Amino acid sequence: MNLNPRTLAIILHDILVAALAWLGAYWLRFNLAMPSEFQDAALSTLLWVVPLQAVVFWRFGLYRGIWRFASLPDLKRIVLAVGLAAVMVPVVLILFRIDAVVPRSVLILDPLLLLIVMGGSRLAYRAWREHRLASVLHPSSRPVLVAGAGSAADFLLRELARNPAGFHVVGLLDDSRSKQRRLVQGIPVLGALDEVAIHARKMDVQDIVLALPSAAHEVRKRITQISADAGLNVLTIPSLEDLVAGRVSVASLRRIELDDLLGRDPVALDDSGLHQLLTGQTVMVTGSGGSIGSELCRQIAHFAPGKLVLFEQSELALYSMEQELPQRFPGVQIVPVIGDVKNAVWVNQVMAEHRPAVVFHAAAYKHVPLMENSNAWEAVRNNVLGTQVVAAAAQAHGVGKFVMISTDKAVNPTNVMGATKRLAEMVCQAMQQANGTRFVSVRFGNVLGSSGSVIPKFQQQIEAGGPVTVTHPDITRYFMSIPEAAQLVLQAGLMGKGGEIFVLDMGEPVKIAELAKLMIRLSGADVDRIRIEYTGLRPGEKLYEELLADDESTLPTPHPKLRVAQARAANVDWHAECLAWLAHADPHDEATVKRQLKTWVPEYQPETV
Repeated sequence: MNLNPRTLAIILHDILVAALAWLGAYWLRFNLAMPSEFQDAALSTLLWVVPLQAVVFWRFGLYRGIWRFASLPDLKRIVLAVGLAAVMVPVVLILFRIDAVVPRSVLILDPLLLLIVMGGSRLAYRAWREHRLASVLHPSSRPVLVAGAGSAADFLLRELARNPAGFHVVGLLDDSRSKQRRLVQGIPVLGALDEVAIHARKMDVQDIVLALPSAAHEVRKRITQISADAGLNVLTIPSLEDLVAGRVSVASLRRIELDDLLGRDPVALDDSGLHQLLTGQTVMVTGSGGSIGSELCRQIAHFAPGKLVLFEQSELALYSMEQELPQRFPGVQIVPVIGDVKNAVWVNQVMAEHRPAVVFHAAAYKHVPLMENSNAWEAVRNNVLGTQVVAAAAQAHGVGKFVMISTDKAVNPTNVMGATKRLAEMVCQAMQQANGTRFVSVRFGNVLGSSGSVIPKFQQQIEAGGPVTVTHPDITRYFMSIPEAAQLVLQAGLMGKGGEIFVLDMGEPVKIAELAKLMIRLSGADVDRIRIEYTGLRPGEKLYEELLADDESTLPTPHPKLRVAQARAANVDWHAECLAWLAHADPHDEATVKRQLKTWVPEYQPETV
């Protein structure tokens, strides 16, 4: 082992401690008044005892550890080493016939003193390095409560001890009765999570940190709402995996966000299957600069495709992805392509050149009110004709899988956007053949923070001081995070055999008015000052979204968050008629578009036809 200066200093420390412990045992035996004959015995035996103990300490690996991280395993090694040395000392003294009187009490006191000093010095050094007395050393730091008294809280306390960064913990809260009134690293567990307001007043605390990375989101939401109602600033920590890996720092403490509360359990992916589908393959994503398309690109890049073709109409969005992906995934070849999915010549040329094995079709116009009236014709052409063009090109150029992103608004649609996405699903169903490209559609609801979502809009309104505008007090929507949606799209693409419409498990619907109130609380704004204003339903908007139409049912799949919709079969006869209509160069007025959509999508119920 390399004897660096620190290791040598530790060895010398332990040798000195061993000598002092042996002499100290004699002094204690004689109440600090040692007779002269025993002084000679103590010194003569010291020359045998200390080298013996030093060898035992070395053999037990006491010098491979780092004092700064001294813990129970280190203490265990010290106990074993001292214990073995305590047994060997009298044996060696007898075997070598050392002519000295060693009282039995000295043989007992010596290992006890060794344990106290050797173990204590290591723990004292660690305590000093971690600034255990943070509240004393940093009197300006703010007191905080920590929700949770498990492993995450333990890691957080260690991190705060090393780097207080303006905080010191005064108490923990946990629902486990076995932990309450106990101590975690000297910090008391004061009570249950629901008692946060009581303990915050007692301890004069304005901040609470959620150290509950593995807790159910219902628990996190409950404690957040209670804390926000009590006027506390709610912070959270990263995942427990980041804490264990040492990637977390106190600077990682941040205000809790909607993703933390509305998110769900992590998605379990078939990694081996996705590697077979994506790794080394050419993959094309249309709408690659949008909310879902861009996240799909990131998730796909994790599986190291041979080439990732980004097809996007927006120059700015494509530029952003072209800059981001090579930095995050330097081993993946990125091919940025500007283009319109309705341009059949260009789409076919791109596919002929790059020959993708898998295509994810995320390009769409999806903003309901914008697409409802004067833009209805463009919505139909982009969402339906665009799907037809890309799907036909995929079929012509031997693409193995074509995955189309649909929406819950395609179920019993009341708006043009939903009807066009249902029609796009029907296009994929009609194009499915026994052999060749397998067409798969995936339906899901709103994603947190996507373009056109209410979340960014509410954030802007709160920052401006309100009011926060909600269309109706009873309106509800399904929400999931963008990464979860993208992961489930990949999983559905892997599982699809052709012609299916997969439905994602969106959990429970969220009341938009309650969502607005929660965002106001989380922002730290004055709830009484920022009011919620109800503006009425917008054109084409429904109170409640559905994931299945009335004449549909679902079948389970091996994945718990995916089901297959048994949708009404698409009639092939309408397909040619629909394509001819979409190819019409001149725009149609809104009423004509809605009447024609009603013909092909009977479940479509527009406000006016």
